[in-house]
Amino acid sequence: MKRAEMIYKGKLAQAGCLVCKRIHPHHEPASVELHHYRSGGWGKGDYTTLIPLCVAHHRGDTGVHGLGTKGFDAHYMDAHGFTQADLLADARQIANS
Repeated sequence: MKRAEMIYKGKLAQAGCLVCKRIHPHHEPASVELHHYRSGGWGKGDYTTLIPLCVAHHRGDTGVHGLGTKGFDAHYMDAHGFTQADLLADARQIANS
């Protein structure tokens, strides 16, 4: 792993779950899993497509793998006004600051 990738991932790991942050702005960061955003097609992108998510929002019933990509985006857009693309933009801003 290259140094730039380690730094990038480290910043994301410390940021906490970006869904929790959007829903509960004063939420204390907890441990996360780094989710690869996929905008279509198969395969994972590189490390710049990672989004930090807690277990519930990654693999849980209301998570991206529980609801599916389209279901996740529909659910969180309807309930809270954001999608995975918005979370990816947040992640990139955090990692590049």
